[in-house]
Amino acid sequence: MKTALGPFGALCLLSVVLTASLVSAQQLGVPQASVVTLSSEELFSKSAFGQRVRREVEKESALLAEENERIVVELSQEEKELTEQRATLPAEEFRPLAEAFDSKVQSHREGQRAKLDALARRSEEAQQTFFEIVRPILVDLLREFGASVMIERSNVVVSTTDITDAAIARIDAAIGDGSSLQEGNGE
Repeated sequence: MKTALGPFGALCLLSVVLTASLVSAQQLGVPQASVVTLSSEELFSKSAFGQRVRREVEKESALLAEENERIVVELSQEEKELTEQRATLPAEEFRPLAEAFDSKVQSHREGQRAKLDALARRSEEAQQTFFEIVRPILVDLLREFGASVMIERSNVVVSTTDITDAAIARIDAAIGDGSSLQEGNGE
């Protein structure tokens, strides 16, 4: 025996199906939202990967600062000696020494700036690598929350579904500090 539902019956059936899927999702403990927010800055900085990168950059920055201090001390001593020679040397002999010293100072300054720029680039590249690696994890979280859009939290006035902490936990569990990933890639 075949029964026609009619528009009202179809609406009731649709309502039952939708309610059942919502109850099922709620029973899993995963809130459902069409839009979730995430702080990408916090995601990187609080993840094990980001913390490792920060420690490495801080260590290299400290080494660079120590090297810079050593160079400044050496150049200060050399400048003092050059100043003392100025009183005893004729101008035509002193001028090439002063120019050589100025070139040396400029070279050291440019070298240190290049090292600092390289360190900043390395940090930026690590962030880019991180977000490439974690993209599939974020997509899985997006799906688990039943969302179709993830928005940067700083662009939102109010949000009830921020997944940053859940994403950090999931990422840390999946890739840890990322050092084994980079070694495997030859980086």
